[in-house]
Amino acid sequence: MATSQFTVALNRADSFSHSNSFPPPLIGLSSRYRQSKLLLVPTSTWRSPKRTFLVKNVSSEPKLKDPVADEESPIAASAFAPDASSIASSIKYHAEFTPLFSPDRFDLPKAFFATAQSVRDALIINWNETYELYERLNVKQAYYLSMEFLQGRALLNAIGNLELTGSYAEALNKLGYELENVACQEPDAALGNGGLGRLASCFLDSLATLNYPAWGYGLRYKYGLFKQKITKDGQEEVAENWLEIGNPWEIFRNDIKYHIKFYGKVVIGSDGKKNWTGGEDIEAVAYDVPIPGYKTKNTINLRLWSTKAPTEDFDLSAFNAGEHTRASEALANAEKICHVLYPGDDSIEGKILRLKQQYTLCSASLQDIVACFERRSGTNKKWEEFPEKVAVQMNDTHPTLCIPELMRILLDLKGLSWEEAWNITQRTMAYTNHTVLPEALEKWSFELMQKLLPRHVEIIELIDEELIRTIISEYGKADLKLLREKLKELRILENVDLPAAYSDLFIEPEESSTIVSTEVLKSSEEADSVDKENLSKLAKSVDKVEFVEANDDPESKDIQDKNVEPIPPPPPKMVRMANLCVVGGHAVNGVAEIHSEIVKDEVFNAFYELWPEKFQNKTNGVTPRRWIRFCNPDLSKLITNWIGSEDWVLNTEKLGELKEFADNEDLQNQWRIAKRNNKLKAVSFLKEKTGYTVSPDAMFDIQVKRIHEYKRQLLNIFGIVYRYKKMKEMSAKERKETYVPRVCIFGGKAFATYVQAKRIVKFITDVGATVNHDPEIGDLLKVIFVPDYNVSVAELLIPASELSQHISTAGMEASGTSNMKFAMNGCILIGTLDGANVEIRQEVGADNFFLFGAEAHEIAGLRKERAVGKFIPDPRFEEVKEYVRSGVFGSYDYEDLIGSLEGNEGFGRADYFLVGKDFPSYIECQEQVDEAYRDQKRWTRMSILNTAGSYKFSSDRTIHEYAKDIWSIKPVELP
Repeated sequence: MATSQFTVALNRADSFSHSNSFPPPLIGLSSRYRQSKLLLVPTSTWRSPKRTFLVKNVSSEPKLKDPVADEESPIAASAFAPDASSIASSIKYHAEFTPLFSPDRFDLPKAFFATAQSVRDALIINWNETYELYERLNVKQAYYLSMEFLQGRALLNAIGNLELTGSYAEALNKLGYELENVACQEPDAALGNGGLGRLASCFLDSLATLNYPAWGYGLRYKYGLFKQKITKDGQEEVAENWLEIGNPWEIFRNDIKYHIKFYGKVVIGSDGKKNWTGGEDIEAVAYDVPIPGYKTKNTINLRLWSTKAPTEDFDLSAFNAGEHTRASEALANAEKICHVLYPGDDSIEGKILRLKQQYTLCSASLQDIVACFERRSGTNKKWEEFPEKVAVQMNDTHPTLCIPELMRILLDLKGLSWEEAWNITQRTMAYTNHTVLPEALEKWSFELMQKLLPRHVEIIELIDEELIRTIISEYGKADLKLLREKLKELRILENVDLPAAYSDLFIEPEESSTIVSTEVLKSSEEADSVDKENLSKLAKSVDKVEFVEANDDPESKDIQDKNVEPIPPPPPKMVRMANLCVVGGHAVNGVAEIHSEIVKDEVFNAFYELWPEKFQNKTNGVTPRRWIRFCNPDLSKLITNWIGSEDWVLNTEKLGELKEFADNEDLQNQWRIAKRNNKLKAVSFLKEKTGYTVSPDAMFDIQVKRIHEYKRQLLNIFGIVYRYKKMKEMSAKERKETYVPRVCIFGGKAFATYVQAKRIVKFITDVGATVNHDPEIGDLLKVIFVPDYNVSVAELLIPASELSQHISTAGMEASGTSNMKFAMNGCILIGTLDGANVEIRQEVGADNFFLFGAEAHEIAGLRKERAVGKFIPDPRFEEVKEYVRSGVFGSYDYEDLIGSLEGNEGFGRADYFLVGKDFPSYIECQEQVDEAYRDQKRWTRMSILNTAGSYKFSSDRTIHEYAKDIWSIKPVELP
C-alpha cells in the first residue's frame, strides 16, 4: 500500500548558531544545513511505496518548483528514507521557525511542539490529498456528529500510523531526548468524558484506516469537562488547561465560519417563506484536526467548532464610558458556549447553555455539509440526491437538532416543499442510542426551546403532527383507549395539546366551572345544589377538589385549608429528543446485542412495532492500533511473533490464531513476562500520582470508568471492605493462606453535580487511606484511586491489568468499550450479563469469564419484590454496612450513601441498582477469582484466550457494518 512522503525545508542563508539554544547533539547536526540551504516543499506525488523525504538545494533558484511533479526538471532532486537525521533536522527547523517558546533553550515542552509540528507536515500532505480526492470524485461521505471526542494524546498514534515510530525515537535521541518523555508533554485533548467520546474517536481511526470518506464534527471545549483532584474531602473539580500553551495539531480555518442564531421571532416574508429574524447572533469558526489512518495515506478530518461574536458587537462606547462588563457582554455570551463540556444544568441558565451548545454543533455542521454538497454539485445541483451524497450519524441524542435544522435550511433557505425536505431529511439522518437510562433520553422544556429556537419548534410541531397522522392511520379510531396510549408513548411533544386538526379526537365530559372537578360532579346542575356544608363533607371523600371561585368567607377558607389538597400544577410540556431521532431518521441502532434487544422490546417498543425495519444492532468496537499495537508494544511483539505477521493489526480475526498456542509453555512464560513489564510501569505511575507503593507481585484488579450508581463502584468497594474485615479477623498466617494479594485500582470522574457519585469517590478514598496504612495487611490489599483518569492513564493501566470489573446492574449498560480494551490486552473480566459482556463471554469462553449477578430479564421483578418487602438482605451485606457505620474508615457521615441501599421504596432509597441483591453472588465469584489466580498456568491460559477471543471487538468491524448497512458508503483509497 502506497504511503506518504514529504519534503523537508530550510530556506535560510545561515544555519542554527552555535549558541546554548540547543543541547550538544543538536548543535552537532547543524553544520550540514549551513552548507546547503534547504527548503521544505510539500509534494503531491509519491515516487515509491516507502515514505521518503525529498531534499533539494534551492540556494540559487529564483522560483520554487515541485521536483516530484515536474519530472523533467533539470535540477537534481535526491530522495532518501525518512531517517533519524532528516527527521531531527525537521524538528530543529520547527523549533526555530515555528516557535511557541523563547529561543534561549530547547526543553521538553518545546521539543514536543517541534516534534508534533514536524509530524503535522507529513499529515497535511496526505490530508490535503484526501480532501482533494473527495472533492474530485464527489463521493458519498459520512459525517459523524458527537458532543464528545475523547482523543487522547496524538503524537505516538500519529507516528505509529505513519510507521515512523522508530525513526522519531532515534531522531529525538540525537537531540538529547527520549520519545516517551517528549510524548508525555502532550496533554490529553479535553474534548470528552467517557465511552461515548472514546467510541467516536475509535470510529474516526477506523474510518481513516479503512479509507472510508468521512468527517467528524464536534465542539472545541476550552476547559473540557474538568480536571479531577482528590483531596481529603473527596473529588474537587478545576478547569482543564489543555489549550493553555496551544494545540499543535489543530489548524484554524479563517475562511470557515457560519452564523448561528438564538431567540428572535419567525415572520412570513412577502414571498410566503418563513424568516427567522432578530435575536442573538454568534459565529461558529472551524478548527480542523487531521486523523491519519494506519498504513494508508488516507487522512480524514475532525472539524471542531468554536464560538465568538462579531467584532462589531463589542460596545466601544460603553467600554469608554467605564461599563467594561456590558461592553463585552455579547462577546462573553458567545465564547462561553464552548467553554465547558456538559455545563451544570440545574439552573435555567445552565439549561440554556447546554441547548445552545447542541444547536451550535448541529447548525454549524449542517451549514458546512450543505455548503460542501452545493460546491461539489456545481451547476448540476439536485436536492433529491442529497441523501445519495451525505450520511449524518447522530451519536446519541445530543445532535438531535440536526433534524429540524436540516429541515429549516431546506425549507426556508433552499425553497423546498415540506414533502421534499422531509423525505431528504429522513433518508439522511441516522441515530445511535447509547442508553436505557431515562435521564439520558433527553427531554427539553418546550417553552425554553420555543423561546431559544422558535423556528425549530414550529418545525418540530409539524413533525409531531406528521407522526400523529401516521399513528392514527396505523391504529385507527375504533379503540380510543389504545390510540390514546400510543399517542402518549410515541409523540415527540409530551404533555402538549393535540394539533387543532385532531382536537376533537377524544371528546371528554364538560368540566364544571363552579366548585369541584368532574370527578366529583357530573353536571352544572349538581354544582348548583351543593352548599358549603355538603361541600365540607364531600371534600373528605375525594382525593382532589378544585375551588375555582374566589371566596372570602373565613370559615370557608378554613375548610379549604384543612380538608382540600391543592390541585398540582399541570405536567411540564417537553420535547422528547430520542423520539424525534427515531421519527426523523431512517436507522436506529443499539450498541450491543442485548442492548439492541432492550431498545426494541422496552425503550422504543412502540416505534419498533411501527417501523421494525429501522432498528439494527451495531456492537461497539475499539481500535486495535491505539489499544494494543501502540499502548502495549511488548504484547504486540509477542502476538506478531507467534502469529507470524503483523496482519492482526488490520485484521483482528487473526488474533484467534492464538488459541492453538494457549497451552504452550513458552508462550505462557513470555506472556507473563510481558504482563509483569507492564505492571512495573504501572507501579511507577501509581507511586508518582498517588504516593502509594504497590507490589508488582499482587493481582492488579481494576475498575476504571465514569462514576455512576448503575456502574456499581459501590458494589466493588463494599466487596473490598468485606475482604478487609475478614482479613482483620484472621491471623497473619491465615490471611496469606486465604487471600491472594491484590491492588484494587479505581479511576473515573463523578459529574460535578452528581452528589451520590461524589460520595462514592469519597468513600473509596477513605477506605484506601485506612487499608493502605494498615501494617497488619501490608501488600495483601491496597486500594488506589487514580485522580483525573483519562485516555493516557488508560493506555498505561489497561496493559497492566489482570482482572477488570464490569459489574453494572444487568440491562443498564448499553455496551461498554473498556471491557473490550481490557480483553484485548489479556485481562480477565468479572461482570454481569450486561452490555457487550454477553458477547465477550461468548467469544472468550464461559470458563474464561467470571460471571455473577441477576440477569436483565429478572431486574424488574426483583424491584417489585423489594417494593412489597420481600427482599431479605444477605447477612454479609448487613455486616459490611455496620462495619462502615462503626467509623473504621473515618468520621465522614456515610448515612446518605448507605441509606440508598436500605428501605423498600422512595427516591434515593430501596437499592434501585441491586447492590445488596448481587452482593452474595459477587463475593463468592471473587473467591473463584482468587482460586484461579493461584494457578498461574491456568490464569495465563485464560489471559491468552481473552486476547484471542477479542478479535470481534475491533472498531474496524463495526465501521464496516455502519458503512454497509446504514451509510451506504464505500472505501476510496488514495493512489
